[in-house]
Amino acid sequence: MVVVIVASLLASCGFHLQGALTVPADMQRTYVDAVDPHSLFYRELRAQLRMAGVDLVDGGAHATAILLILFDDTEQRVLSVSARNVPTEYEVYYTIEYALNAGSKTLLDTQTLTLTRDYTYDSRLVLGKAREEELLREAIVKDLVRIVLKQISTL
Repeated sequence: MVVVIVASLLASCGFHLQGALTVPADMQRTYVDAVDPHSLFYRELRAQLRMAGVDLVDGGAHATAILLILFDDTEQRVLSVSARNVPTEYEVYYTIEYALNAGSKTLLDTQTLTLTRDYTYDSRLVLGKAREEELLREAIVKDLVRIVLKQISTL
């Protein structure tokens, strides 16, 4: 009996388990319009939207909402160098710009997000550091997608 009461209270206050995504009804059939349909962010975003039950369509004509990815870029830059002018630390960054429209209604104005991670570099461990950079980039993408979906779920 106590479990039922607690569950009812949690459900009534808007509590959702971590990872549970609620999307606006306008996003029933969504078209994701991206500048780069092969980017890590685009692929992860589509996968997470599908898992949330959003029906992704291939064109804007059949969509009830359009999620625009206006900018999608990732790169790295040198943060520090040794006395011999050899890079010893890099920063990986990922920037996206996006908006959400449903017909003529703007659900989410253009937003820009940039996330960064840094890592040390050792020229003796080139393969391992390349893999570390790849993993950091994937982690950044997952965080970006989580932020975007959280913003959408609050609409």
